Amino acid sequence: MDSEPEILKGEKCAFCNKNTLTLMQMERDIPYFGNIIIFSMQCENPECGYRKSDVEREQPSDKPVKESIEVTSEEDLKTRVVKSSTATIKIPRVGSIESGEASSGYVTNIEGVINRIKVQIEKVRDTTDDDSEKKKCKNLVKKLNKVIMGREKISIQLEDPNGNSAIISDKTIKK
Repeated sequence: MDSEPEILKGEKCAFCNKNTLTLMQMERDIPYFGNIIIFSMQCENPECGYRKSDVEREQPSDKPVKESIEVTSEEDLKTRVVKSSTATIKIPRVGSIESGEASSGYVTNIEGVINRIKVQIEKVRDTTDDDSEKKKCKNLVKKLNKVIMGREKISIQLEDPNGNSAIISDKTIKK
């Protein structure tokens, strides 16, 4: 059952102490996964800009999630991914999205995950002075572009100790 977002504006931000924090909560039904609750916080103060979002299963799982998928076609890029802030996503020999205090939760697809990792790699490429690091980053971006065009295969791994995440596909391998 999808719900309209509940929004609270003008809350006190814990980072800048101004009443500029907007809180949002809504429910979404994710086919083959179940109902989730999406939470977000965003400070409207331009000097602060704090943001945080997360997802949780409506019916919490008591089992950690450890899954992977082989991305072998453009069709696989459409595979739904639910990632909570406690989840880590890895593309072996390419990069990862780590869990932690600064991590956010979201609902996306495989292409969205690849693009998030690609942005991280591009930031490193654009800020490093190390020529070999720049070259490595350029090659990784090329590899990810080939995956997006369906010309190269990769594996994506997801781990969530709290069980609020999933790769939703018949091709998903649960460990």
